[in-house]
Amino acid sequence: MLSSQRFDKIAENFANSEVHRSSPTMEALHETLGPQTGSAICDVACGAGHLALSFADDRPARLVAVDPAPNMLASVRRLAAERAATVETAEAFAEELPFEDGSFDLVVSRLAPHHFRDLPKAVGEMARLLRPGGRLAVIDLEGHEDPGVDALNHELEMLHDPTHRRSYTLTEWIGFLQDAGLNVPVARGEQSESRTGVPVGRWCEIASSGAEAERAIRARLAGAPASYRDALGIRADGDEFFIPVRTCMVIGVKPLAGVR
Repeated sequence: MLSSQRFDKIAENFANSEVHRSSPTMEALHETLGPQTGSAICDVACGAGHLALSFADDRPARLVAVDPAPNMLASVRRLAAERAATVETAEAFAEELPFEDGSFDLVVSRLAPHHFRDLPKAVGEMARLLRPGGRLAVIDLEGHEDPGVDALNHELEMLHDPTHRRSYTLTEWIGFLQDAGLNVPVARGEQSESRTGVPVGRWCEIASSGAEAERAIRARLAGAPASYRDALGIRADGDEFFIPVRTCMVIGVKPLAGVR
């Protein structure tokens, strides 16, 4: 359980984080989705709201940011005010979203589902919110199909952030969306949230991991097989390691009535 002081710091860090603020995958998502003028958009587990607010210039009809943490929603409102953007906020978990069926044209979630208590239920909830033809877009940490590599990845993520639950593989993500009744025209693995990689110290600073966790991460990376680091896109330069924040991106589409 995070202390309130540490959580306040994380909320501040996320608001200012270069990883959360923008990324190659966010840019690719906008290119893939196209302009969202007039759309109703919901960002689930929004954190500081960077993904939601990245749609503000499209002039959506409705922009909603949902998170269970009041601290994060306060960051959303502050960042929205700085941009003169109109955004609604709602305090809720992804597994219990307080909206009617078919309320949105687009539902998004980024760098959050690896925290969800019940991922299939959360995906089902997000799919429920979609109108026919609506899209669910997820960018999240990606697991690895190789068990050894995946175990290293999980260990690093748990040291980095003890609230981490699991990084899912691209194959698993496709299955989650299909099980929720969505078609999946876009599924891209081995993406990265940082073009250059994030130094371990900065990676830990963003999550307020602490000095002990940072030392453990460095030791684990130094002792890991180079092939495992390569598989995770982790680059070594002298004594420093650079974390790509390896992700996948999936987009599901809710079928039109009677069409699958």
